[in-house]
Amino acid sequence: MHALIPFPDISPEIFSISLFGMTFALRWYALAYIVGILAGWRLVLRAANTPRLWSNDKPVMTGERIEDLLTWVILGVILGGRLGYVLFYQPAYYLSNPAQILQVWQGGMSFHGGALGVITAAYIYTMRHKIPRISAGDLVALGIFPGLLLGRLANFINAELWGRPTDLPWGVAFPTEAAQYCPDVIGICARHPSQLYEAALEGLLLGAILVWLAWRRDAFKTPGLLMGTFLAGYGIARFMVEFVRQPDAQFITDGNPLGLAWQIGGYGLTMGQILCLPMIAVGLYFALSARKRA
Repeated sequence: MHALIPFPDISPEIFSISLFGMTFALRWYALAYIVGILAGWRLVLRAANTPRLWSNDKPVMTGERIEDLLTWVILGVILGGRLGYVLFYQPAYYLSNPAQILQVWQGGMSFHGGALGVITAAYIYTMRHKIPRISAGDLVALGIFPGLLLGRLANFINAELWGRPTDLPWGVAFPTEAAQYCPDVIGICARHPSQLYEAALEGLLLGAILVWLAWRRDAFKTPGLLMGTFLAGYGIARFMVEFVRQPDAQFITDGNPLGLAWQIGGYGLTMGQILCLPMIAVGLYFALSARKRA
């Protein structure tokens, strides 16, 4: 038997209480969303309240405007994330069961859909209030990585969105029946902890780069640099992790065991990789254009 890491004994629920015959639970995933949003909001507020980071020492948004925008961003994440999952991953199923589209509590959210939702919400808000859209996009980009970091850690605790089977010594034996279904593996099936890979790349590394650019390289004085770096950085990180991440079950067939959404001659891309390509292209465009204007 090859070396592996047993899944830690962590419950997805932090605590639960029973009231009037009903059970209410606080889950790590919900806490990750809450803390991630609050941490991102505080980081953005700090940036907006530091005049030296901005051209002519004039931030493009006040604290009050940022709090208003936060409400729009939260709605964009929820609506965009859900609709993105419906359209990108299971359109046929939800067309046949439209009543389940709004049942967010049943699971199924797409980061790429959530990103489009945030972009749409921020665009509408900044247009209504005549706020420079690209600079506002830089602020939003700075505030996203705490949620990505904590959200991926919560995915790990929930034993979901795991990776493909591996015999590497840091492979994790996730406890769910689906994770242990590995037809080509004899005995315990260890998988790539792809959630932790994403937490490290999309959260820690990308977040450190964005904070360094904002506070050490005066990135807010070059509109588009932070937003472009975030879009391209996330896209590249997610594209790489997709090589070891288990694809959604609906893409896996006997003739397509890798779950490729597009393929030619056995080679192709997963749906996650396909959705990352426009993010990388748009991100590089904004980042390179910002550097040329600097």
